[in-house]
Amino acid sequence: MINRRQFLATSAASLAYLDDTPKRVGLIGAGWYGKVDLFRLIQVSPVNVVSVCDVDSIALEDAAARIADRQASKKRPRTYRDYREMLKEKDLDIVLVGTPDHWHTLATIAAIKAGAHVWVQKPVSVDVVEAQAMVAAARKYKKVVQVGMQRRSTPHLVEARQMIQDGKLGKVHTVETCCFYPRNNPPNPPDTAPPANLDYEMWTGPAPMRPFCRMTHPGSWRAFVEYGNGTIGDMGVHMIDMARWLLDLRWPKTIYSAGGILVHKNAKQNISDTQIATLDFGDVKMTWQHRHYGTAPDKDYPWAAILYGDKGTLKASVWGYDFIPTGKGGQAIHKDVEYELEQYPEDKTEPRLEKHCAPAIRRQMQNFLSCIATGQRPVADIEEGLISAASCILSNMSQNLGRSLEWDEAAGRIKGDVEANKLLARPYRKPWVHPDPKTV
Repeated sequence: MINRRQFLATSAASLAYLDDTPKRVGLIGAGWYGKVDLFRLIQVSPVNVVSVCDVDSIALEDAAARIADRQASKKRPRTYRDYREMLKEKDLDIVLVGTPDHWHTLATIAAIKAGAHVWVQKPVSVDVVEAQAMVAAARKYKKVVQVGMQRRSTPHLVEARQMIQDGKLGKVHTVETCCFYPRNNPPNPPDTAPPANLDYEMWTGPAPMRPFCRMTHPGSWRAFVEYGNGTIGDMGVHMIDMARWLLDLRWPKTIYSAGGILVHKNAKQNISDTQIATLDFGDVKMTWQHRHYGTAPDKDYPWAAILYGDKGTLKASVWGYDFIPTGKGGQAIHKDVEYELEQYPEDKTEPRLEKHCAPAIRRQMQNFLSCIATGQRPVADIEEGLISAASCILSNMSQNLGRSLEWDEAAGRIKGDVEANKLLARPYRKPWVHPDPKTV
C-alpha cells in the first residue's frame, strides 16, 4: 500500500518515460463519459487519438470534431460505426470503452484481443460471468485493464484512506453506503421509431430488444434492466467499491437484498426505486440503500459511504469527507473536494463535465499509464471491477429470488444454489455470443 505522495511520485516517474512514446488511442462509445475520460487522458499525456467509434452518427461527428480541437496534433480521428471494424486495424495501444453497460464486456475483450490496453467505464458488466471473462482475457493476453471507478484516485479520499490505515477510526465493523437522489416524476414517454442517426440494432447488441423511446438514447438507458443493473449498478458500484478500497475488502461472503418498484409503479422505467442490500464481509458488515423519493437523512451526504469505527466515524463522498472522533478530546477533520480549474482551464467550459471528478480521473489515467509502462496492476484493476460489479449484480439477484446468496470466491459461483448459478450469465440476443472465461 502506498500513500498519496508516493502514488503521485511513482505516476510522474513512469509518465516521464511514456511522454517519449505517445500512445495511439481509440474510443468506443463517444457519448458523455467516453469524451470526459478521453479528454482527461489527453490532459495528462501527449497521446494520439486516431480512432473513434459510435453507433450514433451525430455523437460520432461531434466527438471527432472535439477530439481534433483538444489534441495537440489537431488531427481528426478516423470514424467508425462498428467497433469491430475499428479494431481490425490493430494499431491501437489504448482503447477507452465508454458505451452503455451492456456493451462493456464484448468491446473490452475485443480490444484486448486486438492488442490494446483498456480503460472501461463502470460497472464492468451486466452479469457476473461477463466480468469473469474480462479478467480472464486481461490475464491471458497480459493487458492492463483499468476501470473508471475513480474514487480510488480522488485526492481527498486517498487522504482519508491513509487516515484509516493510520488507525484514526480504530476497528471498523460497520459501513453504510447509500444514494438518496429523488426522482419524483420519472418520465413516461411513448414508444417511437429510433431516430435516423442511431443504429438501434447495433446499439441494442447482445441485450434484449425492447421498443425505442426517448429515454433509451441518449442518456436515460440506465432506467431499464435490459441495459444495466439499476441504481445499485450505477451509483452503488462507486460507493461499494470505494468502501472496499478504503478497508482493503475483497468479496462479500453472503449477500441479501430486498426492495423493488414500490412507488413509481406507472413509470416507464423498470428498475427498483427502493433497495436495501446487506453485504457480509465477515468482520465488516456493509449495507447499500437507495430511494428515488423522499429526502436524505444527511443533506451533506446523500450519496456516500459512512464508516463506523470504535474510535470514530468517517463520512465520505465525492464532495469531501468528515471525520468525527468518538468521545471527548479527539479532533474532528473536514476536507472538501479539490478542483484544478486554474491548472486545467478547459475544465471550466467543457460541456457536462463533473468538475469535481476531473482531478480524480486525471490521477486514475496517470495510474493507468504508469501500469502500462511498468506491467503492474492498476489501482482499479479489472479484478476489482469484477468484485464491485458482482456485489451489485448478486444483490439484485438476491432481491429477485427472495433469498440470501452465499458466494464461493474460489469457485467463482454461488454455494448450493443451482437456480441462482444459472443467472450468473444472462442470455445474449443472437447473433451475439456470451463470452466464456475458460475459452476467451
